[in-house]
Amino acid sequence: MVRTKKIPQRICVGCGETKDKKALIRVVRTPEGEILFDPTGKKSGRGAYLCVSQDCLNKAIKAKRLEKALKQAITPDVIEQLKAQLGDV
Repeated sequence: MVRTKKIPQRICVGCGETKDKKALIRVVRTPEGEILFDPTGKKSGRGAYLCVSQDCLNKAIKAKRLEKALKQAITPDVIEQLKAQLGDV
């Protein structure tokens, strides 16, 4: 009997679509309260997933879905940092 490996699925907080975990990028709130991208997906802290697009990031910020998912208010300078980092990905 051959077992097929399950592919983890996550929901983008921007567009709400369910996609493979590998196709999304993780935003993490570290135990110190810092908010940053986690390309490895291994950092400790509360995470939320986003499509790799500025559009989804903007939607998540505008509707405050990213704040709700991370359970922390996000300052404008952190938002600019995330937008700049997403442009590099």
